[in-house]
Amino acid sequence: MADAQPDYYEVLQISPNADADTVQRVFRMLAQRFHPDNKETGNADRFRALHEAYSVLSVPEKRAQYDVHHQALRQERWRFAASVNSNDDFDLEQGVRATILEILYARRRAEPSNPAFSPYDLSQLTGQPREHLEFTFWYLNQKKFVTRDDQSRLTITAEGVDYIEQHRGTNIRRRLAAAATDDPARA
Repeated sequence: MADAQPDYYEVLQISPNADADTVQRVFRMLAQRFHPDNKETGNADRFRALHEAYSVLSVPEKRAQYDVHHQALRQERWRFAASVNSNDDFDLEQGVRATILEILYARRRAEPSNPAFSPYDLSQLTGQPREHLEFTFWYLNQKKFVTRDDQSRLTITAEGVDYIEQHRGTNIRRRLAAAATDDPARA
């Protein structure tokens, strides 16, 4: 079910409680940014996803039908999160942290003028629901490995870069676990 249809609210980066005016305003802003004719930020795939989400969420009848599906999807995601074994959950979280840092590091190197990823993009790249990544984003921000820009996009910091480079060739997941405890002997 989760792979069959994207979360249109995440695609438009809006709350499921957003009113029709907000849906339209946000769509126009994002459509302008990601339109394929926009030479700086155009992205045809993202634009198509935005248009698909808008075509559903802007029509009250379609939105009502989608909301039934969306609620079931959210319940499934949270049921999955609640069912994870706590030891496995720690390992999973450390793996996700490492993956996020590696993605942001690669983006910073490849596109220094556009080094940020939105939470939506990181959700898509990691295969994790956005609401499950909020803890990860909070942690990495508190450790000053990442920062958020004015649009809530995440960017790796110099401290994050130093951390990745200092621990290259080692098990970064184990290093992140040590950093979480602030135990210098383990890091």
